[in-house]
Amino acid sequence: MSNQKLVQRETEIEDQNNRLHHPYAFHVSGPRKVSVPNWRDLINSNGNYKRTVIACFIQAVYLLELDRQEKRTEENALAPKWFIPFKYKLSRTLIDERDGSIYGAILEWDRSAALSDFILIRPSGAPRAVLALRGTLLKGPTLRRDIEDDLRFLAWESLKGSVRFNGALEALKSLADAYGSHNVAVAGHSLGAGFALQIGKALAKNGLFIETHLFNPPSVSLAMSLKNVGEKAVVVWQKVKSMLPSNAVTATDTDTNTGVASNNVVAFNKWVPHLYVNNSDYICCYYTDPAGGGESGGAASEKENVRPLSAANGQVAAKLFVLSKGKQKFMEAHGLEQWWSDDLELELALQNSKLISKQLKSLYSLPPTSATNRR
Repeated sequence: MSNQKLVQRETEIEDQNNRLHHPYAFHVSGPRKVSVPNWRDLINSNGNYKRTVIACFIQAVYLLELDRQEKRTEENALAPKWFIPFKYKLSRTLIDERDGSIYGAILEWDRSAALSDFILIRPSGAPRAVLALRGTLLKGPTLRRDIEDDLRFLAWESLKGSVRFNGALEALKSLADAYGSHNVAVAGHSLGAGFALQIGKALAKNGLFIETHLFNPPSVSLAMSLKNVGEKAVVVWQKVKSMLPSNAVTATDTDTNTGVASNNVVAFNKWVPHLYVNNSDYICCYYTDPAGGGESGGAASEKENVRPLSAANGQVAAKLFVLSKGKQKFMEAHGLEQWWSDDLELELALQNSKLISKQLKSLYSLPPTSATNRR
């Protein structure tokens, strides 16, 4: 064997070993109890299997961007292992035109792969397509745009001014048009959960009720909580807020297509997002606080997302799954990996916490003024 071929062979072996032992490889850090996944498990799993799979889909989006940054090829890419075993295929990536980064992906049921495993029909609990959105990735090529959107949410409690919001919204609308809203799901982690919540809400206002899964969603009260740190923090906060464009969010919730205010009590009754929250994660823990982070009364009652007192009518606003393991480090509590953990024990709360109500206020203020088309 020539020296050139020998070097090439050694390089291939090294690449293979790196891939096999990479900390983000599916067999290294992925779920352990779904090595032979079957969507029929949904029938007996009370949603645990679906939560695990969808969390893996979001991890795949993180890895699609890392694969791109680190120039991995189709042969050594890490991302596919996080969705192919579940009989899904990559249909499309969502790309931020400003920096070329991948912030989302559409994964569709792979009928051919399912048939090869003797799964003749798609189980009723398995979405036809899933739009998965990643959160902040602390890597140079995408860090700037991720942080911009983080600050946008902190300052304005909205992501509507972001390029990624528009891209994700159009992608989700296209999926609902193609397959029907009941066959589609949207999911996100951290910043991605913020996008998923707001585009899910936007479509619900127009009569499209998309299954929504939010892992460690950012609390709208996080920004307000900074005011309790002290006067210096307030000054810094005002400076950060002044750096962002004032038109990032409008004064009232408006219809995405028409610009007309749309309040829909029907949407509140039919759209129930799933929130997965860790009590030790200060980014999302306010969702478990009945007081909504301590903000009440006064000027808060005039803000966009505050719910009228008579709005709930005993209805369920969201399914809130709470994980509490005692005191944890932030990175562990905010991490995505915990949501496919084998020993995960969650407490389910069907509730209208003040913070959830703030987020969903525009869905249940007034009855719709005109009929909407539902799919």
